[in-house]
Amino acid sequence: MARWNDVASEAPDFARRVEQALTRNKHMTMATLRADGSPRISGTELEVSGGELWLGSMLRARKALDLQRDPRVAIHGPTADPPEDPKGWTGEAKVSGRAVEVPGDGASHRFRIDIQEVVFTHLNDAGDRLVIESWHPGRGVEVFERE
Repeated sequence: MARWNDVASEAPDFARRVEQALTRNKHMTMATLRADGSPRISGTELEVSGGELWLGSMLRARKALDLQRDPRVAIHGPTADPPEDPKGWTGEAKVSGRAVEVPGDGASHRFRIDIQEVVFTHLNDAGDRLVIESWHPGRGVEVFERE
C-alpha cells in the first residue's frame, strides 16, 4: 500500500491531474462492502492534505461501520459530462485501497486511505480513443488506450 505523497513523488504530473479531477467538485461516490459481502455505494467527500487522502463520516454511519469491519474501499471522483466536443472532456479519477481509521474527536469517523490503485481516465488529444492511466505501488504509471 502507498500514501498519496508516494504517488505525487513517483508520478507528479499524473498525481496533479488526478488530484484536479478528485477535487474539482465536492461530492463523489464510495464503494464499501456490507456485512453480507454485497456492495454498498455511498456519497462521500475526499480531502487531500499533508500528503494523504482522507475520508470523513458521521458517527456510526453505515459506510463507516462497513470500513471498520472490512477496510477495502473504492472511490470514484466527481464525474463531468463530456461536452459537445469530446476533446474538451476533463476526465475522471478513481482510487482504491484500504481505509485506516485514525483517532478522532468521538463525534465522527476519520479514515486515511492506504492506496492500492489510482486511475485517471480521459480521451486522447484527437478525442477518438479512451486513455486509461493507472498507478500501482512498485509499478508506476501504466497507460492503456481503447477505441
